[in-house]
Amino acid sequence: MMQFEPETHSQKESGPSNEANGAAPAAVSHVLRVEKRPKRFAFLRSVGIVVLGMVLFGISAWASGALFFDVHIPYLNILLFWGYLLTLSVIWFKIKRRLLALGLTLACFGAVLTWWLLIPPSNNRNWQPDVAVLPFADIQGKRVTLHNIRYCKYRSETDYKVEHYDKTFDLNKLRGVDLYLVYWGSPLIAHTMASFEFGDDDNVCISIETRKEKGENYSALRGFFRQFELTYVIADERDLVRLRTNFRKEDVYLYRIRSSPEGTRALFLDYLRGANELYQHPQWYNALTDNCTTNIRVHADRVRGHRTPLDWRVIVNGYSDEILYERGRIDTSLSFPELKKRSLINERAREASEANFSQLIRQGLPGTN
Repeated sequence: MMQFEPETHSQKESGPSNEANGAAPAAVSHVLRVEKRPKRFAFLRSVGIVVLGMVLFGISAWASGALFFDVHIPYLNILLFWGYLLTLSVIWFKIKRRLLALGLTLACFGAVLTWWLLIPPSNNRNWQPDVAVLPFADIQGKRVTLHNIRYCKYRSETDYKVEHYDKTFDLNKLRGVDLYLVYWGSPLIAHTMASFEFGDDDNVCISIETRKEKGENYSALRGFFRQFELTYVIADERDLVRLRTNFRKEDVYLYRIRSSPEGTRALFLDYLRGANELYQHPQWYNALTDNCTTNIRVHADRVRGHRTPLDWRVIVNGYSDEILYERGRIDTSLSFPELKKRSLINERAREASEANFSQLIRQGLPGTN
């Protein structure tokens, strides 16, 4: 006769308890994974929608601005500006299928962009006197003749006499290149100019600027559209520098660039090729992509044969000297704040005579031999 051991109280509780303890964590873990995944995807989807919305707002604002600024028929620009915004409003408020609305928005932007890219620049306009004559260079081996070097004699910022002259330079005498940073307002943004030294008080300064028509003033907002042609002002330092230190009262900093003779010569020639190209084929200025600083970067990259690392401070170009300091391209024997303080040349420029202007503004400059 078979006998069974009676089931104890502890056995009754331990069996079901162990079974529950084994199954519950797996079930809970599965539920948590299912709950977390939709939340994570929902967050990423929300971020994507926000980013897409910002992009659509940006391109739509730019396209409407292009119609307003670059359509030069009176009243038609206003009509097209409001018509474009009204069309977008109808698309997004009336069309329920969001992918279709997105496609139509991109199509509208594409149509405006295509038209905008086809607007031709010109060398034939009613230019302001200081940019009416374009410079160009005749390069014959080691000898370079610069035509139409500008020398404006200022009585005030807007009252000046424009003169031009031609001069031949020997590339074997090219000693170095300097960089000017000019601040007219915010410390975030600066105008940049390059100056090539051929000897004592014999400098060629090149400023990449907007070529303005009579009655036109520079506008940072309008600079994002096709409002200004680009020009290379090749000028006497007594013109470009004194205009900014003595008459516009802007803060002007001068830095000696560390460069090999071969690199300096190649950079100078690349600048001149850029000026010659503009003399033959006009080009639009753009405050973001084709300005004084981005063109310096293009010339430098072309000479080096590779692109320099991207840096957000290239756009906010008031920090250009900081980038050069970090990369050892300017004097590093001083701390950067001290270098910047000693590189301000306004006082020396105001006191310098015209006879030896370039030499006097460099006296005591860090990096000067």
